[in-house]
Amino acid sequence: MSANNLSAVLYKKGDLRLENYPIKEPGSGEAQIAVQRSGVCGSDVKFWKDGAIGPFKVTNPILLGHEISGIITKLGKGVTRLKIGDRVAVDPHITCRMCEFCKSGRYNMCPNTSFLATPPYDGALTRYFVHAADFIFKLPENVNFDEGAFVEPLSVGLHACRRAGVTLGHKLLVTGAGPIGLCVILIAKALGVTTVCITDIDASRLEFAKKFGVTHTILVKPGEKEEDLAFKVADLLGVMPDRTIECSGAEFAVNLGIHATKQGGQVVLIGAGQSTISFPVLAALTK
Repeated sequence: MSANNLSAVLYKKGDLRLENYPIKEPGSGEAQIAVQRSGVCGSDVKFWKDGAIGPFKVTNPILLGHEISGIITKLGKGVTRLKIGDRVAVDPHITCRMCEFCKSGRYNMCPNTSFLATPPYDGALTRYFVHAADFIFKLPENVNFDEGAFVEPLSVGLHACRRAGVTLGHKLLVTGAGPIGLCVILIAKALGVTTVCITDIDASRLEFAKKFGVTHTILVKPGEKEEDLAFKVADLLGVMPDRTIECSGAEFAVNLGIHATKQGGQVVLIGAGQSTISFPVLAALTK
């Protein structure tokens, strides 16, 4: 094991440093991981650029990163499900495991959750880090480390599609052609969706999205109105979409989803944008 534990440490807004952090030893029920790959989430970028996301503010130095894959290097007491040398990915939550949400399988709602790289908790953009063993998962032999680091964002797309009830035959609108929007498309296609319209303000992202099986793209232009764009979506698809999954966090996109989705459809919001937005509640109620 290298004694060098180079780590990405955020001190405050705009102040990101590479430093040699102490290598932690795993405690009871924990395992140490030698990180092989790490993704950079939009939340990492937002903490770096703004110093906060909603109520979560960087007041003390924290490690960034929570999308990682790696190799088990040490095991704490009581860990039997893993072994040294296992190739793994992690769920960045650590929860109480005892509340009604944890016991019902909705542990992401646990009020006592700690989440990697969300103040005040350190992340995993480092060479060695320690995590709760029951939130570490072995990678199949056919999944490489790059793909392993992608498990966490892909799970966001999976959860969104499940919440929306996306299934065979649905017409889907995805707003935002970033990494999470593309994850949603991958999952939706696997669930049998063949017709997907995606919107974005960046033409190059829309062009890239076509490689993922998108059937229709719309470039959102400055000054367009949500209601007008909703008609354009319907014209392209031939009908109003059954489901919309919003992945940008932009107020315009949230409102577009409400206006574009058919009566009785479902809109799921993933994108983290402003803390407060103007929302077409009457349109939502009438649908």
